[in-house]
Amino acid sequence: HSRNVRIQFIGRRDWRVPRGVLGRIEWATDLTKDNTGLTFTIAFNYGGRAEIVDAVRQLVADGVKADKVDEKAIRARLYDPRMPDPELVVRTSGEHRISNYLLWQNAYSELVFTDVLWPDFRKQHLADAIREFQARERRFGAVSSS
Repeated sequence: HSRNVRIQFIGRRDWRVPRGVLGRIEWATDLTKDNTGLTFTIAFNYGGRAEIVDAVRQLVADGVKADKVDEKAIRARLYDPRMPDPELVVRTSGEHRISNYLLWQNAYSELVFTDVLWPDFRKQHLADAIREFQARERRFGAVSSS
């Protein structure tokens, strides 16, 4: 709190999460809600498919007509609609999949895969991933200009 970091959690807060844990989540979120520095997002009891399902359920509950459903309407009902889409996602452990993580938000993210396991991931590995990212042509779904 003293470092001006806002803590937020994305994911379902349902029966699978013990009440004590929910209480700590609410406490940390409330304590830091007015902080304006870095936002630290924790994906807890989170799944990308579940997030999209929950957003669609909210559209239905809000009475949104089918012809009014668009990307903006769905985005507004994601767990954190203010969170920007990641530009870069680094996947550790040699896996070449996104594992149900931020499915909506990762539509145009650049993915870098590394064999390094998360506990062994260091600043140099991050620097390498950023360099690889910087060398790419970001097209956001368009065809390459070359």
